[in-house]
Amino acid sequence: MTGEDRIRPERIIFVVLPSVHVLDLAGALQAFFEANQFGARFELTFCGPTRQLGTAQGLQVAGLTPLPRVRATDLVLVPGTESTQLDTLLADVPVDWLNEAYLAGARIGSICSAAFVLAAAGLLDGRACTTHWKLTDRLAAEYPRADVLRNRLFVSSGPIITSAGVTSGIDMALALIEQAHGPLVAARAAREMVVYARRTGDSGQESIYLRYRAHMNCGVHRVQDWLMAHPDENPSLESLSEIALMSPRHLTRTFREATGTTLKTFATQLKLEVAQQLLSDPKETVESVALQCGYQDARQLRRLFQRYCGKSPARWQQQQKAHIERR
Repeated sequence: MTGEDRIRPERIIFVVLPSVHVLDLAGALQAFFEANQFGARFELTFCGPTRQLGTAQGLQVAGLTPLPRVRATDLVLVPGTESTQLDTLLADVPVDWLNEAYLAGARIGSICSAAFVLAAAGLLDGRACTTHWKLTDRLAAEYPRADVLRNRLFVSSGPIITSAGVTSGIDMALALIEQAHGPLVAARAAREMVVYARRTGDSGQESIYLRYRAHMNCGVHRVQDWLMAHPDENPSLESLSEIALMSPRHLTRTFREATGTTLKTFATQLKLEVAQQLLSDPKETVESVALQCGYQDARQLRRLFQRYCGKSPARWQQQQKAHIERR
């Protein structure tokens, strides 16, 4: 995914409704907050029908602002509410405001039962979507024009994204962070929250930035972070062991125990994923990508790309170009 293809919301508007579930709000919010510590620049805003309202868990939320004018660069997120209160809530859904946000070009997402809010505004008509597993049948019955998918963590359909709720709101937020600022920022935010990103059933293979991170070894994490930040370099085992604060032999053994793969394999797969990202730009050549990934020449990249990806870099770039043209 190139920088031009990424969605970069400048402002995230949380629409907080009465009887909101605390975790639906706080989980996604925490992910975006953590991303800001690692280079993202999300402006987090909170609005609602009143300045103060109660959550499903009894906590009071105050300081909410009125619904703002939405820009194309905004991301609107509606956290889920207590499902037993849906009938009352839906009578006051800001339908006009949501449709104005959609027409303005903003991305709009729901967490858990808030899929009903988007459905009431007509935003799920003809779109694949999901909600909490207890509510999928009801959503499908009440909004037959929505294509409700079951057993999914989150579903993207154009500018609309819906999640199953609770902790899957975090998964959705991490995916949005990755789209806006790349997998490294998303991986760092996930690590800070001590969670590891999951993907939907139809997603591609999990990113190297997130794979092999389900461990708690700080030294290995430091090495992984360094390699991710310097894909164009080829550090010696000795220099990496200094970063890990381990001996070279101890790092080699500990890295495999923590990740299930070798340090060399991890570094190679990392370089190849960076190469894939760079090759998504049709202006890049195989030769220029090889240099940016720390390879001496394009032949080395072609050999490893064929081995690990099953095709040549040029073929992969052609397929990416065709995919972009079809969108």
